[in-house]
Amino acid sequence: MTDTTTIQVSRQARDHLAQITERLAADRKVVRDVIGLDISDEEFDQAPDVLGSIRRIAAEKARVARGAEAA
Repeated sequence: MTDTTTIQVSRQARDHLAQITERLAADRKVVRDVIGLDISDEEFDQAPDVLGSIRRIAAEKARVARGAEAA
């Protein structure tokens, strides 16, 4: 059996989390439609964070580019 905990959050935090949840569901639907496969949410959760990796690479390149401009 899974233990659960209930916490109270502000309405703003709750609404923000709801928006994130809706966006995540919509993004996953797009991926499923584009690749034509039914990937479960569990499979998405186990997959590498490709978008996060792309963002880290882009951020590093932007930092390097700013450093080159300053020199």
